[in-house]
Amino acid sequence: MNQNEDLISPNEDLSSQNEDLTSQNEDLTSQNEDLSSPNEPKTTHKAGFVNIIGNPNVGKSTLMNALVGEKLCITTQKSQTTRHRIMGMVNGDDYQVVYSDTPGLVHPHHKLHQSMMAFVGEALRDADIFLVITELGESFKNDETLQYIIQSTIPIILVVNKIDLSSQDVVKEKLDYWQSVIPRAQVLPCSAITGFGVERIFDTILQMLPLSPPYFEKQQLTDKSLRFFAAEIIREKLLLFYDKEIPYCCEVTIEQYEETPTLDRISAVIYVERESQKRILIGHNGTSMKRVGISARQDLEAFVGKQCYISLFVKVSDSWRNNDKTLHRFGYN
Repeated sequence: MNQNEDLISPNEDLSSQNEDLTSQNEDLTSQNEDLSSPNEPKTTHKAGFVNIIGNPNVGKSTLMNALVGEKLCITTQKSQTTRHRIMGMVNGDDYQVVYSDTPGLVHPHHKLHQSMMAFVGEALRDADIFLVITELGESFKNDETLQYIIQSTIPIILVVNKIDLSSQDVVKEKLDYWQSVIPRAQVLPCSAITGFGVERIFDTILQMLPLSPPYFEKQQLTDKSLRFFAAEIIREKLLLFYDKEIPYCCEVTIEQYEETPTLDRISAVIYVERESQKRILIGHNGTSMKRVGISARQDLEAFVGKQCYISLFVKVSDSWRNNDKTLHRFGYN
C-alpha cells in the first residue's frame, strides 16, 4: 500500500507543476494585457467634427454658442459676421464634440470672400456630421454646397431655426418640406436665441458621433487664441455701431496683448480701405471710436474675467480685401 502511494505521488507533483506553469502563463497574459491597454483607444469613446453650414444670417453662430455654452462667436443682425472657421469643443467622460462655425455661403465678390469660402471647403471635407442651419423663410436652392452635402454619405442634421418667429402650422410645414428634400436627414426645429430645441440637437449629435479617441485635450475649449477673440470682440462693435459699407471694409489686428494677473493691456489696429472710411470710423473728436473702445473693453473684461485696457488705432490699407499678401497677414487663406 505504501509503495502504491509512492507511485502516485510523482504524478501529483507533475500535475502541481503544470498548474504552477498555467498560473504563471495566466499572470504573463494578464501582464501583457496591462501593458498593451494604455496604447489601445477606448472603443466606447466617441468623438467627431460637427461642422455648421448655412446661408448668411440664419443663426449659425448663435446656435454654436448655445451648444458650446460659451460665446465664442460674435453675433449681429448683419450678414457675413463670421469670416473665419472657429472651433468649439464640448467634452464628456466618453465623448468629445468638435463644433465648427463657418462663414455664411456667398458668391465671392473679392478675395476675402474667396478665403471665407475656403474655410467652408475645409469644413465640408473633414466633417463627421453636417449641421445644416436654415430658417423659415428659406426654400431649397440648387446650390453646389448643399448638393455636395446631400449627395455625401456623411450624416446630416438639418435645423430649422428661428421658429419663435412663426406659428406651429408654418413650422410643421417647413419641417415636412425639408424632410421631403433630404429624406435621410434628421430634421429638427430650433430657436437658438431662446434655447428651444438645443438640447435635442445635442442629444442627436451624441447618437451620431463615431467611435474615436478625442482629437484635442479634454480641457481645451477652442482652437483660437485670446488675441483672436479680442480682435473679434472689437470687430463685433464695428458691425453693431456702423452701417453700410463701413463694417465690411474693416479688419482688426492685435498688435500687442500683455497679460498680468489683474490687468490685460491690448493695442489694436483697425484697417480700412480708404481715408474717407477712416474719418467716418473715428468720428468727430474721436467720439465714435471711443464708443467702440468702451463697449469692446466691457465685453473683453467679461470674457477674460479681469480688467482690460484697450488702445485703438485706425490705419488705411488700400483694397486689402483683394490683396493676397495682406489677407495672409490677417490670417486668411
